[in-house]
Amino acid sequence: MAVVLGLVVASCAGGDETVTVYSGRTENLIGPILEDFTEATGIEVEVRYGQSADLALLIDQEGDRSPADIFISQSPGAVGFLAGKGKLRPIGEDVLGLVPGEFRNANGMWVGISGRVRVIVYNRELVDPSELPASVFELTEERFRDRVAVAPANGSFQDFVTAMRETHGDNATLAWLEGLVANDARTYASNTSIVQAVGRGDVPMGLVNHYYNFRAKAEDPGVASENYYFPDRDIGSLMIVTAIGVLSTSDVPELADQLVEFMLGEAQRFYSEKTFEYPLAAGVAPSSVLPPLSGVGVATYDFDRLGGGLERTKELIDESGLESS
Repeated sequence: MAVVLGLVVASCAGGDETVTVYSGRTENLIGPILEDFTEATGIEVEVRYGQSADLALLIDQEGDRSPADIFISQSPGAVGFLAGKGKLRPIGEDVLGLVPGEFRNANGMWVGISGRVRVIVYNRELVDPSELPASVFELTEERFRDRVAVAPANGSFQDFVTAMRETHGDNATLAWLEGLVANDARTYASNTSIVQAVGRGDVPMGLVNHYYNFRAKAEDPGVASENYYFPDRDIGSLMIVTAIGVLSTSDVPELADQLVEFMLGEAQRFYSEKTFEYPLAAGVAPSSVLPPLSGVGVATYDFDRLGGGLERTKELIDESGLESS
Protein backbone atom coordinates (compact mmCIF):
# COMPACT_ATOMS: atom_id res chain seq x y z
CA MET A 1 0.00 0.00 0.00
CA ALA A 2 1.34 3.44 -0.89
CA VAL A 3 2.30 5.58 2.06
CA VAL A 4 1.02 9.15 2.00
CA LEU A 5 2.90 12.03 3.57
CA GLY A 6 0.91 15.11 4.49
CA LEU A 7 1.19 18.11 6.76
CA VAL A 8 -1.56 18.88 9.24
CA VAL A 9 -1.43 22.54 10.21
CA ALA A 10 -4.10 24.41 12.15
CA SER A 11 -4.74 28.01 11.25
CA CYS A 12 -3.52 29.28 14.61
CA ALA A 13 -0.20 27.42 14.53
CA GLY A 14 2.49 30.03 14.41
CA GLY A 15 5.52 28.38 16.02
CA ASP A 16 8.18 26.17 14.55
CA GLU A 17 7.52 23.22 16.88
CA THR A 18 6.69 20.09 14.91
CA VAL A 19 5.99 16.47 15.82
CA THR A 20 6.07 13.69 13.20
CA VAL A 21 3.51 10.89 13.35
CA TYR A 22 3.51 7.58 11.49
CA SER A 23 -0.10 6.46 11.53
CA GLY A 24 -1.43 3.00 10.76
CA ARG A 25 -4.94 4.38 11.06
CA THR A 26 -6.46 6.19 8.13
CA GLU A 27 -6.56 9.95 7.67
CA ASN A 28 -10.30 10.25 8.25
CA LEU A 29 -9.84 8.69 11.73
CA ILE A 30 -6.66 10.50 12.78
CA GLY A 31 -6.52 13.72 10.76
CA PRO A 32 -9.32 15.55 12.62
CA ILE A 33 -7.72 14.77 15.98
CA LEU A 34 -4.32 16.01 14.85
CA GLU A 35 -5.90 19.21 13.53
CA ASP A 36 -7.53 19.73 16.94
CA PHE A 37 -4.17 19.12 18.63
CA THR A 38 -2.47 21.74 16.46
CA GLU A 39 -5.25 24.23 17.12
CA ALA A 40 -5.06 23.63 20.87
CA THR A 41 -1.27 23.68 21.23
CA GLY A 42 0.20 25.49 18.20
CA ILE A 43 2.34 22.39 17.57
CA GLU A 44 2.38 21.40 13.92
CA VAL A 45 2.06 17.75 12.93
CA GLU A 46 3.59 15.98 9.97
CA VAL A 47 1.85 12.65 9.42
CA ARG A 48 2.65 9.67 7.26
CA TYR A 49 -0.17 7.19 6.68
CA GLY A 50 0.11 3.52 5.75
CA GLN A 51 -0.56 0.00 6.94
CA SER A 52 0.46 -0.46 10.59
CA ALA A 53 2.73 -3.44 9.91
CA ASP A 54 4.39 -1.71 6.95
CA LEU A 55 5.10 1.43 8.97
CA ALA A 56 6.49 -0.57 11.89
CA LEU A 57 8.87 -2.34 9.52
CA LEU A 58 9.81 1.02 7.97
CA ILE A 59 10.63 2.50 11.38
CA ASP A 60 12.76 -0.54 12.15
CA GLN A 61 14.58 -0.19 8.83
CA GLU A 62 15.10 3.55 9.25
CA GLY A 63 16.72 2.97 12.63
CA ASP A 64 18.24 6.04 14.25
CA ARG A 65 17.49 8.01 11.06
CA SER A 66 13.72 7.66 11.41
CA PRO A 67 11.96 11.03 11.45
CA ALA A 68 9.04 9.53 13.37
CA ASP A 69 8.34 10.79 16.88
CA ILE A 70 5.01 8.97 17.37
CA PHE A 71 3.68 5.68 16.05
CA ILE A 72 -0.07 5.08 16.03
CA SER A 73 -0.97 1.49 15.26
CA GLN A 74 -4.36 0.21 14.20
CA SER A 75 -3.75 -2.72 16.52
CA PRO A 76 -1.23 -3.59 19.23
CA GLY A 77 0.62 -6.20 17.16
CA ALA A 78 2.67 -3.69 15.18
CA VAL A 79 3.47 -1.40 18.11
CA GLY A 80 4.37 -4.49 20.15
CA PHE A 81 6.84 -5.40 17.42
CA LEU A 82 8.58 -2.05 17.87
CA ALA A 83 8.53 -2.37 21.65
CA GLY A 84 10.23 -5.74 21.30
CA LYS A 85 12.88 -4.15 19.09
CA GLY A 86 13.64 -1.49 21.70
CA LYS A 87 12.33 1.27 19.43
CA LEU A 88 9.97 2.87 21.97
CA ARG A 89 10.56 4.90 25.11
CA PRO A 90 8.45 4.67 28.28
CA ILE A 91 5.36 6.84 28.58
CA GLY A 92 4.93 8.78 31.81
CA GLU A 93 3.06 7.08 34.64
CA ASP A 94 0.60 9.96 34.92
CA VAL A 95 -0.49 9.35 31.31
CA LEU A 96 -0.44 5.56 31.56
CA GLY A 97 -2.64 5.77 34.62
CA LEU A 98 -5.47 7.18 32.53
CA VAL A 99 -6.05 3.75 30.96
CA PRO A 100 -6.79 0.38 32.64
CA GLY A 101 -3.81 -1.95 32.86
CA GLU A 102 -5.15 -4.53 30.40
CA PHE A 103 -5.10 -1.92 27.63
CA ARG A 104 -1.46 -0.82 27.90
CA ASN A 105 2.03 -2.26 27.77
CA ALA A 106 3.24 -3.76 31.04
CA ASN A 107 6.48 -1.76 30.76
CA GLY A 108 4.78 1.47 29.74
CA MET A 109 6.04 1.43 26.14
CA TRP A 110 2.61 1.94 24.55
CA VAL A 111 -0.91 2.71 25.62
CA GLY A 112 -4.31 2.03 24.08
CA ILE A 113 -6.36 5.01 22.95
CA SER A 114 -9.53 3.33 21.66
CA GLY A 115 -11.02 -0.16 21.49
CA ARG A 116 -13.13 -2.19 19.14
CA VAL A 117 -14.69 -5.61 19.47
CA ARG A 118 -14.64 -8.39 16.91
CA VAL A 119 -18.18 -9.42 15.97
CA ILE A 120 -20.26 -11.11 13.32
CA VAL A 121 -22.17 -8.64 11.20
CA TYR A 122 -25.19 -10.35 9.66
CA ASN A 123 -28.10 -9.50 7.40
CA ARG A 124 -31.30 -9.83 9.43
CA GLU A 125 -33.30 -10.61 6.27
CA LEU A 126 -31.06 -13.58 5.46
CA VAL A 127 -30.11 -14.86 8.91
CA ASP A 128 -32.28 -15.87 11.84
CA PRO A 129 -30.42 -14.83 15.03
CA SER A 130 -31.11 -18.32 16.44
CA GLU A 131 -28.86 -19.69 13.69
CA LEU A 132 -25.82 -17.71 14.78
CA PRO A 133 -22.93 -19.71 16.26
CA ALA A 134 -22.03 -19.86 19.93
CA SER A 135 -18.33 -19.86 18.98
CA VAL A 136 -16.28 -18.53 16.09
CA PHE A 137 -14.99 -22.08 15.60
CA GLU A 138 -18.44 -23.17 14.42
CA LEU A 139 -18.10 -21.10 11.25
CA THR A 140 -16.32 -23.99 9.55
CA GLU A 141 -19.43 -26.19 9.87
CA GLU A 142 -21.37 -27.19 6.77
CA ARG A 143 -24.36 -25.01 7.72
CA PHE A 144 -22.19 -21.93 7.15
CA ARG A 145 -20.86 -22.95 3.73
CA ASP A 146 -20.55 -19.96 1.39
CA ARG A 147 -22.22 -17.75 4.01
CA VAL A 148 -19.25 -16.11 5.80
CA ALA A 149 -17.00 -13.24 4.74
CA VAL A 150 -13.51 -12.52 6.09
CA ALA A 151 -10.76 -9.95 5.38
CA PRO A 152 -7.53 -11.94 5.85
CA ALA A 153 -5.22 -9.02 4.99
CA ASN A 154 -6.83 -6.77 7.61
CA GLY A 155 -4.70 -5.99 10.65
CA SER A 156 -7.49 -6.62 13.15
CA PHE A 157 -8.25 -10.00 11.60
CA GLN A 158 -4.56 -10.88 11.88
CA ASP A 159 -4.39 -9.78 15.51
CA PHE A 160 -7.48 -11.86 16.21
CA VAL A 161 -5.83 -14.89 14.56
CA THR A 162 -2.67 -14.27 16.59
CA ALA A 163 -4.72 -14.27 19.78
CA MET A 164 -6.41 -17.48 18.66
CA ARG A 165 -2.99 -19.05 18.13
CA GLU A 166 -1.93 -18.10 21.64
CA THR A 167 -5.13 -19.31 23.29
CA HIS A 168 -5.86 -22.41 21.19
CA GLY A 169 -2.55 -23.28 19.54
CA ASP A 170 -1.22 -23.17 15.98
CA ASN A 171 -2.69 -26.50 14.95
CA ALA A 172 -6.24 -25.60 15.94
CA THR A 173 -5.88 -22.16 14.37
CA LEU A 174 -4.58 -23.52 11.07
CA ALA A 175 -7.35 -26.10 11.04
CA TRP A 176 -9.89 -23.29 11.53
CA LEU A 177 -8.39 -21.20 8.73
CA GLU A 178 -8.29 -24.20 6.40
CA GLY A 179 -11.86 -24.97 7.42
CA LEU A 180 -12.94 -21.52 6.29
CA VAL A 181 -11.31 -22.09 2.91
CA ALA A 182 -12.87 -25.55 2.56
CA ASN A 183 -16.23 -24.04 3.53
CA ASP A 184 -15.98 -21.50 0.70
CA ALA A 185 -15.65 -18.46 2.94
CA ARG A 186 -15.63 -15.27 0.88
CA THR A 187 -12.71 -12.87 1.14
CA TYR A 188 -12.92 -9.09 1.04
CA ALA A 189 -10.36 -6.33 1.23
CA SER A 190 -11.63 -4.65 4.39
CA ASN A 191 -14.17 -4.50 7.18
CA THR A 192 -16.01 -1.74 5.34
CA SER A 193 -16.45 -3.83 2.20
CA ILE A 194 -17.76 -6.74 4.27
CA VAL A 195 -20.33 -4.57 6.07
CA GLN A 196 -21.45 -3.08 2.76
CA ALA A 197 -21.76 -6.54 1.18
CA VAL A 198 -23.76 -7.85 4.14
CA GLY A 199 -26.01 -4.80 4.07
CA ARG A 200 -26.72 -5.35 0.37
CA GLY A 201 -27.39 -9.04 0.93
CA ASP A 202 -24.43 -10.19 -1.17
CA VAL A 203 -23.25 -12.38 1.71
CA PRO A 204 -25.23 -13.31 4.84
CA MET A 205 -22.56 -12.59 7.46
CA GLY A 206 -18.94 -11.67 8.06
CA LEU A 207 -16.26 -11.17 10.70
CA VAL A 208 -15.54 -7.47 11.36
CA ASN A 209 -14.93 -4.90 14.07
CA HIS A 210 -18.10 -3.70 15.78
CA TYR A 211 -17.97 -0.01 14.89
CA TYR A 212 -18.16 -0.41 11.12
CA ASN A 213 -21.78 -1.45 11.30
CA PHE A 214 -22.65 1.33 13.73
CA ARG A 215 -21.28 3.79 11.18
CA ALA A 216 -23.27 2.14 8.42
CA LYS A 217 -26.47 2.40 10.46
CA ALA A 218 -25.76 6.04 11.32
CA GLU A 219 -25.64 6.76 7.58
CA ASP A 220 -28.65 4.58 6.78
CA PRO A 221 -30.77 3.51 9.78
CA GLY A 222 -32.72 1.13 7.55
CA VAL A 223 -29.75 -0.98 6.48
CA ALA A 224 -30.37 -4.67 7.17
CA SER A 225 -27.03 -5.39 8.89
CA GLU A 226 -26.79 -6.14 12.62
CA ASN A 227 -23.94 -6.97 15.00
CA TYR A 228 -23.70 -10.22 16.93
CA TYR A 229 -21.32 -10.63 19.88
CA PHE A 230 -20.14 -14.16 20.62
CA PRO A 231 -21.12 -15.19 24.17
CA ASP A 232 -19.00 -16.40 27.08
CA ARG A 233 -15.89 -14.39 26.16
CA ASP A 234 -15.35 -16.44 23.02
CA ILE A 235 -12.17 -15.42 21.18
CA GLY A 236 -14.43 -14.42 18.26
CA SER A 237 -15.40 -11.30 20.23
CA LEU A 238 -11.89 -10.21 21.10
CA MET A 239 -11.40 -6.63 22.25
CA ILE A 240 -8.61 -5.02 20.19
CA VAL A 241 -7.07 -1.63 20.93
CA THR A 242 -5.57 1.12 18.83
CA ALA A 243 -2.18 1.82 20.38
CA ILE A 244 0.20 4.77 20.50
CA GLY A 245 3.89 4.87 21.38
CA VAL A 246 6.76 7.39 21.40
CA LEU A 247 9.88 6.50 19.42
CA SER A 248 13.09 6.20 21.43
CA THR A 249 14.85 8.18 18.68
CA SER A 250 12.48 11.16 18.88
CA ASP A 251 14.20 14.54 18.99
CA VAL A 252 11.12 16.13 20.57
CA PRO A 253 9.93 13.68 23.25
CA GLU A 254 8.23 16.47 25.22
CA LEU A 255 6.06 17.37 22.24
CA ALA A 256 5.37 13.71 21.58
CA ASP A 257 4.26 13.27 25.18
CA GLN A 258 1.84 16.16 24.76
CA LEU A 259 0.25 14.44 21.78
CA VAL A 260 -0.10 11.15 23.65
CA GLU A 261 -1.77 12.96 26.54
CA PHE A 262 -4.08 14.77 24.10
CA MET A 263 -5.08 11.42 22.60
CA LEU A 264 -6.19 10.30 26.04
CA GLY A 265 -7.89 13.58 26.84
CA GLU A 266 -9.74 15.73 24.35
CA ALA A 267 -9.54 13.10 21.60
CA GLN A 268 -11.51 10.55 23.61
CA ARG A 269 -14.73 12.40 22.80
CA PHE A 270 -14.02 11.88 19.11
CA TYR A 271 -13.99 8.11 19.55
CA SER A 272 -17.14 8.20 21.62
CA GLU A 273 -19.15 10.59 19.47
CA LYS A 274 -17.77 10.22 15.93
CA THR A 275 -16.33 6.74 15.31
CA PHE A 276 -18.44 4.55 17.65
CA GLU A 277 -15.34 2.98 19.16
CA TYR A 278 -14.90 2.44 22.87
CA PRO A 279 -12.85 5.25 24.49
CA LEU A 280 -10.32 3.78 26.91
CA ALA A 281 -9.48 6.67 29.22
CA ALA A 282 -11.14 6.46 32.61
CA GLY A 283 -14.27 8.54 33.00
CA VAL A 284 -15.08 8.84 29.29
CA ALA A 285 -18.34 7.13 28.41
CA PRO A 286 -18.85 5.34 25.09
CA SER A 287 -21.61 6.36 22.71
CA SER A 288 -25.07 5.64 24.07
CA VAL A 289 -25.79 3.46 21.03
CA LEU A 290 -23.06 0.98 21.98
CA PRO A 291 -23.74 -1.94 24.32
CA PRO A 292 -21.75 -1.57 27.57
CA LEU A 293 -18.64 -3.73 27.62
CA SER A 294 -19.75 -5.14 30.95
CA GLY A 295 -22.85 -6.55 29.29
CA VAL A 296 -21.18 -7.88 26.15
CA GLY A 297 -18.65 -10.13 27.87
CA VAL A 298 -15.85 -9.57 25.36
CA ALA A 299 -12.65 -11.57 25.34
CA THR A 300 -9.52 -9.74 26.50
CA TYR A 301 -5.93 -10.72 25.91
CA ASP A 302 -2.35 -9.95 26.88
CA PHE A 303 -1.68 -7.63 23.94
CA ASP A 304 2.06 -7.63 24.56
CA ARG A 305 2.07 -11.16 23.17
CA LEU A 306 0.79 -10.05 19.77
CA GLY A 307 3.93 -8.22 18.64
CA GLY A 308 6.13 -11.26 18.24
CA GLY A 309 3.52 -13.47 16.61
CA LEU A 310 2.39 -11.50 13.60
CA GLU A 311 4.88 -12.99 11.14
CA ARG A 312 3.89 -16.55 12.02
CA THR A 313 0.21 -15.60 11.82
CA LYS A 314 0.67 -14.38 8.26
CA GLU A 315 2.43 -17.62 7.40
CA LEU A 316 -0.51 -19.65 8.71
CA ILE A 317 -3.03 -17.50 6.85
CA ASP A 318 -1.11 -17.96 3.61
CA GLU A 319 -0.64 -21.68 4.26
CA SER A 320 -4.38 -22.10 4.73
CA GLY A 321 -5.13 -20.76 1.28
CA LEU A 322 -6.24 -17.30 2.39
CA GLU A 323 -3.93 -14.39 1.61
CA SER A 324 -2.46 -12.21 4.35
CA SER A 325 -1.51 -9.33 2.05
